[in-house]
Amino acid sequence: MSQAPYRVLARKYRPQRFEDLIGQEPMVRTLRNAFASGRIAQAWILTGVRGVGKTTTARILARALNYEREDGTGGPTVDLSEKGVHCDAIMESRHVDVVEMDAASHTGVADVRNILETVHYAPVMARTKVFIIDEVHMLSTSAFNAFLKTLEEPPPHVKFIFATTELRKVPVTVLSRCQSFSLRRVAADEMTAHLKRISDLEDVSIEDEALAVIARASEGSVRDALSLLDQAIAHGEGNVEAGAVRSMLGLADRGGVLDLFDAVMRGDAAEALERFRTSHDAGAEPVAVLADLAETVHLVTRIKLAPKAADDPALSESERVRGRDFAEKLSMRALSRAWQILLKGISETQIAVKPAQAADMVLVRLCYAADLPTPEEAIRALSDGTGGGALRGPAPSGPSGGRPAPEAMAPSRPGPALAAAQGYARAPEPAQAPRAESVATLTLARFEDLVALAAKHRDILLQTALKRNVRVVRFEDGRLEFQQAGQASADLAGQIAKKAQEWTGQRWMVSVVSGEGAPTIEEREQAEAAALLAGVQAHPHVRAILEKAPGAVIVDVRTRESETSEPELDAGAADALPPAEDDDDL
Repeated sequence: MSQAPYRVLARKYRPQRFEDLIGQEPMVRTLRNAFASGRIAQAWILTGVRGVGKTTTARILARALNYEREDGTGGPTVDLSEKGVHCDAIMESRHVDVVEMDAASHTGVADVRNILETVHYAPVMARTKVFIIDEVHMLSTSAFNAFLKTLEEPPPHVKFIFATTELRKVPVTVLSRCQSFSLRRVAADEMTAHLKRISDLEDVSIEDEALAVIARASEGSVRDALSLLDQAIAHGEGNVEAGAVRSMLGLADRGGVLDLFDAVMRGDAAEALERFRTSHDAGAEPVAVLADLAETVHLVTRIKLAPKAADDPALSESERVRGRDFAEKLSMRALSRAWQILLKGISETQIAVKPAQAADMVLVRLCYAADLPTPEEAIRALSDGTGGGALRGPAPSGPSGGRPAPEAMAPSRPGPALAAAQGYARAPEPAQAPRAESVATLTLARFEDLVALAAKHRDILLQTALKRNVRVVRFEDGRLEFQQAGQASADLAGQIAKKAQEWTGQRWMVSVVSGEGAPTIEEREQAEAAALLAGVQAHPHVRAILEKAPGAVIVDVRTRESETSEPELDAGAADALPPAEDDDDL
C-alpha cells in the first residue's frame, strides 16, 4: 500500500475559518459586523505582503457567502464552526461556482471577457457565484476597463474578491468600486505562538529561541514562517535548536551580533574583524551579518526613544538587558551615523565581488566613525585650544576650499581656530590699520565670499552666474581662474573682474582656463540636498510614516540653518564690507 504524499505545513494548517486567521482582527471584526447587519459588499480587494493570507481569506469569504447546512438551512455567516455542504469544495478550490483566476498568467481582456460572459448565469449549486482573482494588479489596462461596468453593477448573485501585493498598481476606478482590506504583517510574538502550537501538534521538540529566529526571518509572512519551520524540522530531524536554525538560514548567532555591535561602537576594529570572521566561518553570510547589525542599531534606537520597546516578548533576555545598556551609553548621533554607514555598506556588500572583504571594510568604517568627536566636542576643543590639531585634520580638497563638513559646522562668523578647521583661512588683519583703510581695500579669502559680495550689492545676475556657471580651478585674493559651465556669458570673466575691482578696491585677474574645476556652488547644493533627502528617507520613523501613507512622497527637506538663504561673507570680509547703498540714493 503506497504512502500518502506529504503535505507541507503551510497547506496542512491553512486557516479554515475567520477565527483561524492570526493578526487580522480589524478585518475579521469588520466582516463579522457586515454579515451580521446584512451590509455585504459586492466586491472586496485584499492587499498585503506575500503569505499573510489573502487567497485563504478570499476562500473563507466565499465559504461564508455560500454557507449551507446538510438539511438546507443556513445563510451568509461568519460562524463557520460547523462545516457546510460546500465548505470542503470551496477551500480545496474545486467548487464549480467559485472561480479562481491567476491574473499573473491571464492578463488580457479576452481572459476577463470569459469571466464576464458567465456573470449573468445563475449559480449551479451554491447561493452565490464568487470570482476570486489573485494578483489582480497584473491585469492590463484594457482588462481593467472591461471590468468596470460589471464591477459597478453586478447581478445580485455575483461577488468579486480581488487579491494583490501591489495595491498602487490597481486603477483608482477599480478601487472605488471595492471595499479594501489591508492584511497586516503578523507580529513576531503572535508568529512565535502560532509556530509553537503547530510544533506541539507535530510533536516536534524545538527551542523557543529557534522559534523566535524563524519568526523574525519570516518578516510577518505566515507562509514563509511555516516553510522555514518545515525546513528546520527536516534539518534538525525532529529536534530543532536555535544554532541549527541560524546555520540553516546563514545568520549569525544573536549573542555574537551583540558582541560585534559592542566592538564596533567602542571603535575596536581588531576585535570587530575577528568576531565577523568567526561568524563568517560558522556559515553566516556577510550581508546577513551587516543586516543583523543594522537591526541591532534599530532596536537600540527604539529602546532609547521608547524604553517600553525592550519589553517586546519576541526579544531574548540578552537583547533586553544589553539593548537597554547600549541605549543608555550611545547618543542618537552615534546611532544615526551607524545606521547610515550600515545602510550604504549593505548595498555595497551585495554587489561586491568578494562580499566578506566588503563587509570587513564596512566594519572598519564603523569603528573609525565611532571615534569621531561630536560637533560640540570639536567646537569646545578648538575654542579651548585643547586638541585642536587632532580635531582639525586635513583641509577639504578643492580650489575654493570647499564647504565645511556637516560634523564641523559652526556659526556664520567663526574664530580663527574654527575657521582653519573648516577648511578656509581668514585674511590677516593689519595690526595698526585704521578702520577707514580696511574699508578701502576688501580681502576675500574664498570664492564663496565673492558670491556673498554680489548678493550684498544686489547684483542678482552676477550672483546667479557665479553660482551656476563658475567651476573654480584656482582662487586667491585678487585672482580667479575658472572653467565655464552651462550657458555662461562670453564676457563673464570681464564682468567678474570689473565688479570685483569695484567692490574690493583692488585689481582682479580673472581668466577662463582649460583645467578641470571644482563643482559649481549650485551643483554642490543639489548634491547636498539629494544626500539630505536620502538620509531622511532612510530614517526608520520617516519610512514608517511613508508606509502608513501610501503614495506620499517627500518633496523637500529643510534644516534650521537653511532659513537664512543668503550666503554670508567670511568674518574678516564681512567686517570690512561697506554698507549697501540705500534705495533713496539710487
